[in-house]
Amino acid sequence: MGSRPEDSTSNIMRWVWAANRGNPVGENATLTFGRNGNLVLAEANGRVAWQTGTGNKGVVGISLLRNGNLVLQDNRGRFVWQSFNYPTDTLLVGQGIRSGGTTELISRVSNVDGSKGPYSVVLEKQRVVMYLKSKNSPKPILYHVLVDQGGFEIIDSVVFNSVPETEDAYVYNLNLDFYVDNSTTPFSPRLARPRYNSILSFLRVESDGNLRIHTYDDRIIRGSWEVTYRLFNRNEEGSRSVSECRLPSRCGSYGVCLNNNCVGCPSPKGILLAWSETCASPTLPPCKNGSPPIKASYYKVVGVEHFTSEVTEGEGPVKVSECRGKCNQDCGCLGFFYREESSKCLIAYELGTLTKVANQSHVAYIKMSK
Repeated sequence: MGSRPEDSTSNIMRWVWAANRGNPVGENATLTFGRNGNLVLAEANGRVAWQTGTGNKGVVGISLLRNGNLVLQDNRGRFVWQSFNYPTDTLLVGQGIRSGGTTELISRVSNVDGSKGPYSVVLEKQRVVMYLKSKNSPKPILYHVLVDQGGFEIIDSVVFNSVPETEDAYVYNLNLDFYVDNSTTPFSPRLARPRYNSILSFLRVESDGNLRIHTYDDRIIRGSWEVTYRLFNRNEEGSRSVSECRLPSRCGSYGVCLNNNCVGCPSPKGILLAWSETCASPTLPPCKNGSPPIKASYYKVVGVEHFTSEVTEGEGPVKVSECRGKCNQDCGCLGFFYREESSKCLIAYELGTLTKVANQSHVAYIKMSK
């Protein structure tokens, strides 16, 4: 029990669940399994930081199962409480998100800070989607759709699974099992196919917004962890992978991406400078919605799309002047993306990675103060 950073390549332990996420305890804290069946994490002064709430509910034992599930059981072996029902950013094999329970995975801030980060995978009624939470936006920003049932079937749960493909278990399939309309037979798209036992795998929405599978390979001395699947993938292998240029943070807070590489930093003069991690959009003066709009101007970047462009083209048709006016009135707006052939307008609350495209009628207007 406990936690440790994952910044050491020699460390084979992986941090996959936190009971008291965002509420860390200090030195001399205690984890106590009481006689009444309640599991309690408390500060040295007795303040309860987290508990299972299972006091006097028939719990007689606690076990950490081989699949990583921490369970509290009654005298018949039934689970009264289990950690699998409360995922944080990670799914272990056999674990899922479900309607009526925990419906989302939320990323960490970093590998060493387990508090809630800005990215999430969310089970909605008829689709599974990925969001970016931004301080500028009134609502989370949709940046990828994993599955969309098209309004016909309700998704009950999504479970991460590892299934041997052959009788000798030489090859395993790592799947996401989608259960719809109370069916017991899932739709199971394959994400990865390791040629070794992949039971020790986990699926995680990570601090950069990517969705990855990590698998433990015990065929070598001391074992090692391998990334067996990336949703946003440099090689774009298979139908379940997407270009890294569609990852919001691929080029940091601002930058142009082409062929999965950060190739430029747009400047107010309309030219692309060499990209670096210091590349940033213009700093805007503080304002509040409802107050008079700032005096803004815009510079144009030709042949680029927003990282959300595959899930939304924006609103329209509208004139470019109307789109500019809408951004002027919105304090959170950092710029807008415009498709000249369809007159579609997309207001951007985060700029992030701009994907370079061949279509020169897809343009961005970056907001700057006069």
